[in-house]
Amino acid sequence: MNEVVTVEQPHDVSRAKRLKAATHAAHEGLDKAIMAGQPFSSRARYGLFLIVQHDFHRDIDALYAHAELDALLPDLDGRRRFGYVRQDLIDLGMEPPQAAGGPVFEKGEAVDIPTALGWLYVAEGSNLGAAFLLKEAFKLGLSETSGARHLAGAPEGRGLHWRTFTSALDTVDLSEAEEARVIAGAQAAFRRVQGLVDKVYGAAP
Repeated sequence: MNEVVTVEQPHDVSRAKRLKAATHAAHEGLDKAIMAGQPFSSRARYGLFLIVQHDFHRDIDALYAHAELDALLPDLDGRRRFGYVRQDLIDLGMEPPQAAGGPVFEKGEAVDIPTALGWLYVAEGSNLGAAFLLKEAFKLGLSETSGARHLAGAPEGRGLHWRTFTSALDTVDLSEAEEARVIAGAQAAFRRVQGLVDKVYGAAP
């Protein structure tokens, strides 16, 4: 008879750090895939990057207006970036793409809070790391007010903006099963973005 071994999450480590460890490989692979697409080699290649961002932020936009999540996380509505991505596309003379299906999270539909926390962790983490991307966008003549609005840092600074989010994330009371769904949500978010990168850049010349 096979023995089932359960590996428990170390609870002396913060939830945000556990999420980082659980998604490290996916995050690293995604970063490599994005840079392999050379998103800052031209405005056209950057436009493809914006399409990836558009579809991802469309998927999660409803979460930023969710009352229960808003009660758990600080300034949630102020953190949404979907509108900025759409304006960035317009700045480049591009039409926001029409998605074939609905977003992952539909407005007004029931949301599993732990799963949603995992998706939001990925979205907020991407903003923390966007400082490098913004510098590359500058080389294309773009800025926080034209073409790269969604990459802009928060007024209080990226670090504090991130720490405020993770501090709140770490204090949400969750069961063991819910903890697992947070991690699964974050992993699903990374898979979604990876799929978008593969689709958009894989079809590009």
